[in-house]
Amino acid sequence: MKFALVNPPWTFDGSIYFGCREPHLPLEYGYARALLERAGHEVAIVDGQLRGMSDQAVAEAVAAFAPDRVVITTAPSYLFWRCAPPELRVAQQTLRAIRAITDPFVIAVGPHASSTPGATLRKLDAEVAVLGECEEILPRLAAARETWPEVPSIAYVDGAGTLRVQGTPHASDMAALPALSWTAADVAGHRHHHHRFDRQPSAPGAEMEVSRGCPYHCSFCAKDNFRSDYRRRPADTVLAELDGLLAQGVEYVYFIDEIFLPNRPLLEAFVERPFSFGIQTRIDLWSHDLIELLGRAGCVSIEAGVESITVEGRNLLDKGSRLTTAQLSERLIYARGHVPFVQGNLLASGADDPAEVADWRRHLQQFGVWANEPVPMFPYPGSPDYTRRWGAPDDRAWERAMDHYLSAFSAFSDIQDARPRPLAELELSRAR
Repeated sequence: MKFALVNPPWTFDGSIYFGCREPHLPLEYGYARALLERAGHEVAIVDGQLRGMSDQAVAEAVAAFAPDRVVITTAPSYLFWRCAPPELRVAQQTLRAIRAITDPFVIAVGPHASSTPGATLRKLDAEVAVLGECEEILPRLAAARETWPEVPSIAYVDGAGTLRVQGTPHASDMAALPALSWTAADVAGHRHHHHRFDRQPSAPGAEMEVSRGCPYHCSFCAKDNFRSDYRRRPADTVLAELDGLLAQGVEYVYFIDEIFLPNRPLLEAFVERPFSFGIQTRIDLWSHDLIELLGRAGCVSIEAGVESITVEGRNLLDKGSRLTTAQLSERLIYARGHVPFVQGNLLASGADDPAEVADWRRHLQQFGVWANEPVPMFPYPGSPDYTRRWGAPDDRAWERAMDHYLSAFSAFSDIQDARPRPLAELELSRAR
């Protein structure tokens, strides 16, 4: 069977999307391709974003491949499943172009399929949606529709017109997933170094993951329905994948882990390899000696979740931090002595005094640590914040979250050029 794994040419006009606009390696498709090919299937990744393709070019590439299954994702890459664009406009537009020249059998994957499968099936006119992490489920969808009742972690409309949601979101076995490999063209086209600010790129960048999931349950994090349970990849697999990228000329890797935890043996292995890397982590988990090792290993960028400058604010967000604000500040400043760029992330928790936040930011900036202006929190379906407000996500979860966000805030993220628009204005009425 032939599978086309489609990453649309993403655009974000009018969206509240908080993530990076640049192309990134679609790790979920890399794993899926490896597992599908292992099962004897033929696979093509059609990456409209990485290759700079139009919807029409994507559609023509899909039609030329003549797949039996078309897989489409609802977020730019695994890196941004937790802060995906709420709207499905881009996937709808790409599918509309594909359907203009062929009749695809569509499988939807991504955070929307995981949190609101019924609405996602309807909006994309998809045959089936995968709940949770998709790479191990996709090979099972090569079988005939009659076998679907035996497949876990999927949603579809049966012959009687009833929505069937089977099982819970899937969590992949990270020990079983292989080291990824990418074509020379994919690597050469990846000039972006995600969250790097110490210098301009001189060779390609890439993304990898050392682990998946997070042992913490912060209220704002939309990971309940995908990438939730913490799992670490085997070090040998990580190093094999890294060495393959370095052999292809990659000079910088961004580890997309929800939380890059201290791992002395792995960092010591990194010291021996000629590359730089960036991470996202909690600075309260790092001792001084491990921060020093992190710098020696090649880390040039740390994005550290602080979220609030008060204990009350951090408790409100269920951070479970063991350090005081002064201790967090000291740890960030110490890290800046070993890593060229260190950022303390702040959210608009409602518990912090704006003047005190401004003072804290100025204090850190005196030591070269960047702290952003507090970002308004979007209650993503699949986050504890959403569930506390409205319960389990239903078919209107994304619309409800967007309406709340637009009514609650008059100022938005500094990466948004204009006021975000409601989903009804962004999405097509149907994907066809």
